[in-house]
Amino acid sequence: MPSTIQDRIGTRFRQIITSTPDGVPPWLGVVAEGNDAGMYLPTDEPWQVHANFTTLVGGIRALLMQALHPGSLAGVEQHSRYETDALGRLAGTTRWLTIMTFGSRSAIAHEAARVNGMHSRVTGEFENAQGVKQPYRASDPDLLLWVHIAFTDSFLTTYQLYSGNTVDADRYVALWSQAVEPLGLRDCPMTQAALHNALEKFDKDGILRVDDTTHRVVKFIRQPPLSRTARFAYWFLFQGAVASMPAKYRHRLGLRSLPMWIVGPITRTLLQAMRLAVGSHSPIEEAAVARLARIGALPL
Repeated sequence: MPSTIQDRIGTRFRQIITSTPDGVPPWLGVVAEGNDAGMYLPTDEPWQVHANFTTLVGGIRALLMQALHPGSLAGVEQHSRYETDALGRLAGTTRWLTIMTFGSRSAIAHEAARVNGMHSRVTGEFENAQGVKQPYRASDPDLLLWVHIAFTDSFLTTYQLYSGNTVDADRYVALWSQAVEPLGLRDCPMTQAALHNALEKFDKDGILRVDDTTHRVVKFIRQPPLSRTARFAYWFLFQGAVASMPAKYRHRLGLRSLPMWIVGPITRTLLQAMRLAVGSHSPIEEAAVARLARIGALPL
């Protein structure tokens, strides 16, 4: 009986993050195929961080951080289906993260081509922090860098705060930078200190801003269209994401946070409970491990 309940919960969880009726990721076969080890092994930091449930909190934090850049925000507002198909957009992001982390080199190349193709169509105009309109492309190096460092900082920070595990932060930052090279970004921070400096530079250069569009997107991130049960869990995940952000960014976005001494234990307990409820079964990770075993690439 417990395993049956666990299977049902696990299936429902994967239905949400993959936007599929059966909960089976459409890219599962992509991860299983190939004859090379890909970018990362199970002993590597990106694999360890991205296989953890803290990615649920890190993903929310990354979206909030990315909304601070008017160019990044314009791309979401003008080209994303986030309001009409939020789960579909989540599935697309999940696909990219899992293939880049767990896939073979050939799978990574195809996924990068898919994302680059999407980026080629994301163009437009936004009003910068000085009130001047300027053109943008999703492939612009400064936009790619902001999205990358907001993502990297968010997933690393939430793992450090809520996983209960330790990780070599500098190795995570350096290794994960390889994932954006196929997207055309080759000048990335290689240490956690450099990552924080890069975030600060965007702020000091006066690039970040908050306006009515920002607040509308943040409101949607805070209250996405989920079932009542999912909304209950999501509220706590959202609190964990907000509490993990630097105070100055929280204040600009109009977000209030409970103290970390309250949020930290609650978030860690919730993530542990979710892992227990869903079970240790991870189709994507198991497919990647099976591929590594098939080609004899598993670390001893």
